Amino acid sequence: MNEPLDLNQPAQIKPFRVALTGGIASGKSTVANMFADLGITIIDTDIVAREVVEPGQPALDEIRARFGSDVIDAAGRLDRRALRKRIFADNNARIDLEEILHPRIGAETKRQADVATGPYQVIVVPLLVDSPLREFVDRIIVVDCSEAQQIERLLARDAETVEQARKILAAQSSRTERLSIADYVVSNDDGLEETLRQVQELHQRLLDLADRRSS
Repeated sequence: MNEPLDLNQPAQIKPFRVALTGGIASGKSTVANMFADLGITIIDTDIVAREVVEPGQPALDEIRARFGSDVIDAAGRLDRRALRKRIFADNNARIDLEEILHPRIGAETKRQADVATGPYQVIVVPLLVDSPLREFVDRIIVVDCSEAQQIERLLARDAETVEQARKILAAQSSRTERLSIADYVVSNDDGLEETLRQVQELHQRLLDLADRRSS
């Protein structure tokens, strides 16, 4: 027998959710850490993506079946560098990988968001332009910097050549596409102090928006 509806019980207020996105090597992690230092819960889909391919997870078995043992290291873990080379050299391979990972990443991200606390939460989604998570959030922040900065950072971090760095950038949504979905833009071209100033200002705006929803 169904319980009677208690009309006096207040409806549950949906958490205020903010997506944080940007091109690769634009400084998303730096900005996310600044929000974390302000006490905001961060849900990073890159971290979720690493969790869903841990040994024993179904996604890792599917990746092995699709791409072969060459993308699995001696310890039985995903060899990210080897897989990265495959997917940036073959667009069909990239699409196949996304079909394996994205549904799992989306489900786990939503699960974590549903139990997160705080005045608002920040969900870091690198590939937000084409992600269904766009419909899950209330506002979108884009971390922006010049392509030259991205290439410089990629060469220091992931890419082995400028050509490879450019291929990595070309495989993602364009800077114009990212900016077109932004409610707010944090420029990360002018040093950490200026980036932090923008984050602190934006934090106050988001606190105000979240407070209006809860009142």
